[in-house]
Amino acid sequence: MPHAVIAATGLFTPEQSISNAELVAAYNAWAERWNADHALQIAEGDVAALTPSSVEFIEKASGIKSRFVLDKAGVLDPARMAPRIPERGNDELSIMAEMAVKAARQAIEAWGKPVSEIGAVLCAASNMPRPYPALAVEVQQALGIDGFGFDMNVACSSATFGIKTAADFLTNDPTKAVLMVNPEVCSAHLNFTDRDSHFIFGDVATALIVEASDRAGPGGWDILGTRLKTVFSNNIRNNFGFLNRWALETGAAVGSDRAAGQQDDKLFIQQGRKVFKDVVPLVSDMIVDHAGDLGIDPQGLKRLWLHQANINMNQMIGRKVLGRDPTEAENVIILDEYANTSSAGSIIAFHLHNDGFDAGETGLICSFGAGYSAGTVFVRKRG
Repeated sequence: MPHAVIAATGLFTPEQSISNAELVAAYNAWAERWNADHALQIAEGDVAALTPSSVEFIEKASGIKSRFVLDKAGVLDPARMAPRIPERGNDELSIMAEMAVKAARQAIEAWGKPVSEIGAVLCAASNMPRPYPALAVEVQQALGIDGFGFDMNVACSSATFGIKTAADFLTNDPTKAVLMVNPEVCSAHLNFTDRDSHFIFGDVATALIVEASDRAGPGGWDILGTRLKTVFSNNIRNNFGFLNRWALETGAAVGSDRAAGQQDDKLFIQQGRKVFKDVVPLVSDMIVDHAGDLGIDPQGLKRLWLHQANINMNQMIGRKVLGRDPTEAENVIILDEYANTSSAGSIIAFHLHNDGFDAGETGLICSFGAGYSAGTVFVRKRG
């Protein structure tokens, strides 16, 4: 029986990047202004003064040194602290579709086959620009692909959930490949005025093509097994949605200076320490258990391409899985340059650092995040 193969990947990286030093300077200028505006309340003890951020704090807490963004100027403007991303007309390609198409075209070029051999497009990402029409269908049209497409959202785990979905499709119809895209404009759901999280996210798009093994050419990666898991938790949450505008008791109406979409809980919020405590053992145990069920020795994995959330989480998961401190080549870290890019992080790591494998050697693509959600995809290099 044919099985699923990861045949090609693609990556779109925005041109603009923000260093920690630039981000800290903007945040501190904003915080200083906020403290000045609230000096009376601070003096009377009604509110606490905001604490400055620092490069040292960010790198120790996360391992992040910079991040790519679509709009640098808006993020670094102390009077705005948010990207400026102009709305496009209905007849224009949306910004997220544009990002996805660029990553997809790179993957298709690497694949070396015509788009007529693709039968489905999955858009798996943590945020969508609108409820409908589906972004996947917009990407499908832009690339000239016949078939169908749909969106799916499992937060930071969206890509591994997408890989499993694509692989499952192929068991029913192995005649067509599946294109999965992961466009992430994470800067748009990040609160740049929150010291604890203002440094976390970046923007990017990835793409991946999955096809049946009996139609795949040489190279690529056999998918040995996929596994998904979800456990409900409020420790990572974003309450933004279409009902916000009607909940007037929670804030100002849409169109005011403080619209519902700008309230803190309508952006990314998390309880970082609780997430670390919960997710590390959940993911580590899941990887080891899945490997055992597949007859794979987890300590023999050549490389881990983990979700790029936090270097401390990744290092601890690597130690638990490999039974020792992993080398830089074994546990790939790209978040120092890209930051957390939600669903795209593990795919960026895989795309940029899948060299040096001999046929038959194995690795792991793994994602984890809000939900909680987690996905494992064990792969083996093809000859």
